Amino acid sequence: MKVLILAGVSGTRLWPLSRKNFPKQFLKLNGEKSLFQQTLERILPTINLRDIIILTNKEYKFHILSELKALNPGKGEDFSPNLVLEPMAKNTAPAIALGIKYCLERLNSSEKEVLFIFPSDHLIEPVERFRELLLRAKDIAEQGYIVTFGIKPTRPETGYGYIKTKEKTSNDQGFYQIDRFVEKPDLERAKEYLKEGNYFWNSGMFAFSIVTMLQELKEHAPQISELLQLSFEEMTAHFDKMPNISIDYAVMEKSKRAVMLPFDVYWNDIGSWDSIYDYFSQQGQIDEEGNVLLGDIIAFDTKNTLIMSNKRLIATIGLEDCLIIETDDAFLIAKKGEAQRVREVIKHLKKSNRREGEDHITTYRPWGSYTILEEGPRYKIKRLVVNPKEKLSLQKHHHRSEHWVVVKGTAKVTIGDREFFVHENESVYVPKSTLHRLENPGKIPLEIIEIQNGKYLEEDDIERFDDQYGR
Repeated sequence: MKVLILAGVSGTRLWPLSRKNFPKQFLKLNGEKSLFQQTLERILPTINLRDIIILTNKEYKFHILSELKALNPGKGEDFSPNLVLEPMAKNTAPAIALGIKYCLERLNSSEKEVLFIFPSDHLIEPVERFRELLLRAKDIAEQGYIVTFGIKPTRPETGYGYIKTKEKTSNDQGFYQIDRFVEKPDLERAKEYLKEGNYFWNSGMFAFSIVTMLQELKEHAPQISELLQLSFEEMTAHFDKMPNISIDYAVMEKSKRAVMLPFDVYWNDIGSWDSIYDYFSQQGQIDEEGNVLLGDIIAFDTKNTLIMSNKRLIATIGLEDCLIIETDDAFLIAKKGEAQRVREVIKHLKKSNRREGEDHITTYRPWGSYTILEEGPRYKIKRLVVNPKEKLSLQKHHHRSEHWVVVKGTAKVTIGDREFFVHENESVYVPKSTLHRLENPGKIPLEIIEIQNGKYLEEDDIERFDDQYGR
């Protein structure tokens, strides 16, 4: 068995918490581990690490590496599944095809081998039952079927696609024949689906033998099938020629081999703030007024409301059926049931060229992160966190100078031809147009306050001369 984890989605339906440059698979919504980390741990006892392929956008490579390192601290490269980088963001059919080619060419997989497809941003409980269903799906896939996992609806949900089965009860092997796939419905139609009983939520998870999918792609998606005849390197180089199409449209809606296995566990794709409310309600984190309150919150006469506070105190009076999400630089306030319209906010932010649509105040880099504390004409103040044994590129800026103050840890600093150490409560000045580098030689995170001054302070005023991350 092989598993392909799709970790390249740049979904922003959980804006302002999830943004293009830090999407939801890297969020820690229900504990100390991200959704991506939970996905990997959910699979690991059943599938060997060497049989797991992580496919992600090249922009998220260092996020993935950081997540893997955090899962297995101290072991470094010992904890390294196969990592495949999409040259550009595409839909699920091209991504799955690239994963298949990687299995065949780089992992020497047999065409008879079963491949599972899992998104990296779902919540699934209990894990033990999930693993049982994997083995059941493997048996069905080995018979030549393409298995998709269907979730029995618990409410008239408008944010999910649906699978309509031909029967209302499964066959003696436990799976259903698929009648058709259905787009996300309006509320009235979703209520009808719930009543009819043979409609299931489409989870976006699959299992199939590689040979079965190759045959179905050849029949139903010849453009993708033709590119699969190339080598892995050639296919990657011609990835832009792939149609931007989902596996549902490319294969599942047309295939006579598609069947559905009921996924009788708790499942949530965390596709909206309404889903977040449902999840925490299910976990019992709800007060007597029906509120889910996460953070520093005072709620008076407030009912059936989700409130998430990051740093600030939030006080509410007289609210009902609302969603309130606070981050460092943006608030979202919406009515429950309207959370899918957050895409309208993103569209407006993009049209207005607003940073808040793509970036947080905190931006993550391969070496750590930086947070913008304050900015104005000709100045910007940041907090830099450099992870142990990491270093920034050797670089210079043409339009700004910088002051660094060490708050925590010890910095190894290069300025011009000088190399020296700067300790806590010490500072150093970096003149404009001077080669410089910041490094953390220690075992704890290095924290720096950086004060920039100049007529142009954007991130593209960086000329790199040496960079261990290949940027």
